[in-house]
Amino acid sequence: MASTETQPTASRPRPDDDEKATSAAVTTAARETPASGSDLAGLGAGLDALDTHATARPALREVLRRKVLPPVLAVVLVLALWQAAFALGLKPDYQLPSPLMVWDALAEEWYKGTILGVVWQSVSRGALGFGVALVVGTPLGLLVARVRPVRAAIGPILSGLQSLPSVAWVPAAIIWFGLTNATIYAVVLLGAVPSIANGLVAGVDRIDPLHLRAGKVIGARGLRGVRHVLLPAALPGYVAGLKQGWAFSWRSLMAAELIATSPELGVGLGRLLDTGRSYQDMPLVLGAILLILLVGIGIELLVFAPVERRVLRHRGLLR
Repeated sequence: MASTETQPTASRPRPDDDEKATSAAVTTAARETPASGSDLAGLGAGLDALDTHATARPALREVLRRKVLPPVLAVVLVLALWQAAFALGLKPDYQLPSPLMVWDALAEEWYKGTILGVVWQSVSRGALGFGVALVVGTPLGLLVARVRPVRAAIGPILSGLQSLPSVAWVPAAIIWFGLTNATIYAVVLLGAVPSIANGLVAGVDRIDPLHLRAGKVIGARGLRGVRHVLLPAALPGYVAGLKQGWAFSWRSLMAAELIATSPELGVGLGRLLDTGRSYQDMPLVLGAILLILLVGIGIELLVFAPVERRVLRHRGLLR
């Protein structure tokens, strides 16, 4: 009887055996983990080395050769062709002045002390009008992008307004507001708001739906979702819309200043251009055109180009 009672107890697994098996498994896993971790560390170090090599800043000489020299050569070529056309007498000098004559006309305006005031008048108007267009166009773009009935109703209208030449709004604005600054700002808004809104809509349409779902999971809904998920993800398209909006606002401003002329409106670049036309002063006309072009290019290079490069580099789209 004693042997039959002790048989079951001998066949039971002992707790010490389970602990030994578990510790052996942990030891084996610990031995394998450093090897896989070292492989991942080596792979990460290699990728970092490649990325560091790719993002190394080029030398100043290389930057000058690639980015500064081409536009300088283009300007020199245009001036050379312009001077050649003047020397060959393709047009009378009162219709096609030489580059030196245009420079003299601008220098005369500089000596009068008026050119800086003229440029500032137009730049300040353009900046204020663009700022108001930004405040109006951003929520409008978000509304059109996220609310389907609003998009179906307003989306085609925004596209139509964007394709409409801004100069077409000048006569209507003059009738509505008279020869006042409100006319100029109304034309600027009607030219810039559709571009800003459509740019934001295009940026939102390119967002990966997984990003929006992830934002909802972590609680980014409503205004928090717009601030922390929607706008950052749509930033490349939004910046492109801002660039286009500034171009449209600048063009709209020049059209408004050129047509809506009044002593109460002051003298901007558009007014300077119209003054040259009134006096048949072709050097002044070309000089005003060059100033308008230089201001537009300067705003693009100093404001929008750095912002766009930073956004694209942050997204890994530019090195």
